[in-house]
Amino acid sequence: WPVHLAYNLGRISSYATAGALMGALGSLGLLLNNVLPVQLALYVAANLMMVALGVYLTGITGALAFAERGGQWLWRRVQPLTRRFLPVRGPAQAFPLGLLWGWLPCGLVYSVLAMALLTGSAARGAATLLAFGLGTLPNLMLAGLLLVRFRNAVQGRALRLASGLIVLVFGLWGLLNAMTLGGRLWHGVVAPM
Repeated sequence: WPVHLAYNLGRISSYATAGALMGALGSLGLLLNNVLPVQLALYVAANLMMVALGVYLTGITGALAFAERGGQWLWRRVQPLTRRFLPVRGPAQAFPLGLLWGWLPCGLVYSVLAMALLTGSAARGAATLLAFGLGTLPNLMLAGLLLVRFRNAVQGRALRLASGLIVLVFGLWGLLNAMTLGGRLWHGVVAPM
């Protein structure tokens, strides 16, 4: 259990770092104080990414595979560093391994990074990815501990379809809210409070 927890805390730390970078990048959009359409376009793009992710998770299409392939250049540089921590014998090896594995290309993480871009600050971007990472913690801890026993259930088509539909609904909900979001962007929904 401590090994799985240390590994996942490392992974979540990398997510928060990536979120901070995206939030900082998104803060550049705030410099364009009177260019609300830029932020609205980013919001719509982030929700389109969620819709694409939902469809991808259902297995209907491999539409998001391009995004994961796009992250391969970074992973090719990070992956060799993981060898120094393998085999994992304790939390002291698991945490840095998790830090490195947090950079593994993943369409789900990319969709949340798109949302972090909209936060407009490094702190809020980090918080967005931290919340995402903590939200994945129970499932990934359970998967890590019980994967051997319940591998078929975790990888089953029904679970993948349900997960994809949930993400798809969130993306569609975000797109529906885009119609009324414009006036709220500067009042604390996405931009600074």
